[in-house]
Amino acid sequence: MIVDSDKLARLLSELDLDAWRTGLESLIRGRLSPGAHGNLQDWEDAIERLPIADVHRPQLNAPSVSVELDTLSDESAFESALKLLMPWRKGPFRLGPIEIDTEWRCDMKWSRLEHRIASLEGRHVLDIGCGNGYYAYRMIGAGARLVFGADPTLLYIAQFAALSRYLPSEQICVLPLRLEELPAGRSTFDTVFSMGVLYHQRSPLGHLRQIRSHLRSGGELVLETLILPGDEAMARTPENRYARMRNVWLLPTLPELTVWLSRCGFRDIELIDVTETTTDEQRSTDWMNFESLSEALDPDDPSMTVEGWPAPRRAILKALAP
Repeated sequence: MIVDSDKLARLLSELDLDAWRTGLESLIRGRLSPGAHGNLQDWEDAIERLPIADVHRPQLNAPSVSVELDTLSDESAFESALKLLMPWRKGPFRLGPIEIDTEWRCDMKWSRLEHRIASLEGRHVLDIGCGNGYYAYRMIGAGARLVFGADPTLLYIAQFAALSRYLPSEQICVLPLRLEELPAGRSTFDTVFSMGVLYHQRSPLGHLRQIRSHLRSGGELVLETLILPGDEAMARTPENRYARMRNVWLLPTLPELTVWLSRCGFRDIELIDVTETTTDEQRSTDWMNFESLSEALDPDDPSMTVEGWPAPRRAILKALAP
């Protein structure tokens, strides 16, 4: 199984969430059962092909999460095995001599928020839509006590399992689940991250309320999401696609997003950053060789998407649970 059940049990016990274990393990078994995904066995085989190497000097608080590897017998075979887990979207990573140049330069987003949020030192963190764990590693590098990640995309779970062969991950657990599949909130976590998730929710206010249920009183939400330009509190739903993405349900202006947070009970809402996404931050690479942001923008007017919407602009906010 790609998810380490012993580690799951240990971290749940540390959070005093032992009651979650049976339900979560049942969900995980179903999600990772034979036939659950046509490529799952291929990904597991790729992970088994990864070579054994001596690991030292892991670096979790640098732009490229990295580790030095000694006694690596076949660099070419190592790279080939990792490329069987393409596309790699979140990163970057460096495993010994192999640079995994991911679609997203996630370090750019992290640099915009890391010094603006509450210190993660000693904190219990929930990372929703965690992908392959890049941000979870950065959180541990910033001092977090443990990180629970949730993401329904099985390829990302497989990528994290591959990374865990070489990068320290005893305080990180990545689960193949959505937020709503976690048991009812126990107001457990000190910090919850929701980055690049809200606009994929049919009910964004429901998503925010679920987050609040998992935060302790005074705990911090770090929210990153797409917004529309404008000073009016309003939101719009793309009729079909937005920037070539099908599952974008509701795009708010910043004033509307602030209203959503307030209506869901959050306080001390603060804007950290607003940045237009550029092709320096999101692009095709040898490790993600499909179309990316450049193909989603109008070639004659890159301030607009190919569908005629304003080009992607992302806001980062923080807020406290009551």
